[in-house]
Amino acid sequence: MAKVINITNGQGTGNLINGSYDVEANVVGYDNTSIDPSNVEVIEGTNTYNFTIAANGTLTLHVTEEGTASGTPIVGATFVRCDSEGNTYGNSITTDSNGDAIFSNVPYDATSAPTIYFKQTASDGEHEFNADVQSTTLTTQTETLQIQNNIGALRTINLYDANYENLPVDGSLTFTNESE
Repeated sequence: MAKVINITNGQGTGNLINGSYDVEANVVGYDNTSIDPSNVEVIEGTNTYNFTIAANGTLTLHVTEEGTASGTPIVGATFVRCDSEGNTYGNSITTDSNGDAIFSNVPYDATSAPTIYFKQTASDGEHEFNADVQSTTLTTQTETLQIQNNIGALRTINLYDANYENLPVDGSLTFTNESE
């Protein structure tokens, strides 16, 4: 007899008697044949069983100053997968010389793809970025999303002598961003 256990937000419950089970997955956006383990022995005293499943989609985040496919690429912008609340999962990815950061193994589906959440955690130190949680869905196995990182605003920095009001001083100041 087959027993279907519905999973919501990674967890489900159901009454199972002790015994050996073949496990089949029905998860939208994922490779259902990748369920691991695909066989499980349910035993007395063990009430929690963990499974993993893999997706095989690819999401490329193409980061440029203009937010366009042909824009000036940003090298060194970092992103991380997260949930809708911003809790992060896995390792961060960084844009390459083409401005591409690639999330591999993400879910996709032509009609009811699950939402993929991500957020940018840094840029190259010369560009502004949106640190909010962002989301998209993949309706094909490979998709590219255009991300804009504006160049930092031109700022005027003045340096005056501390003892002689408004006396300009020559030199240089080094600004180190504490958030990067």
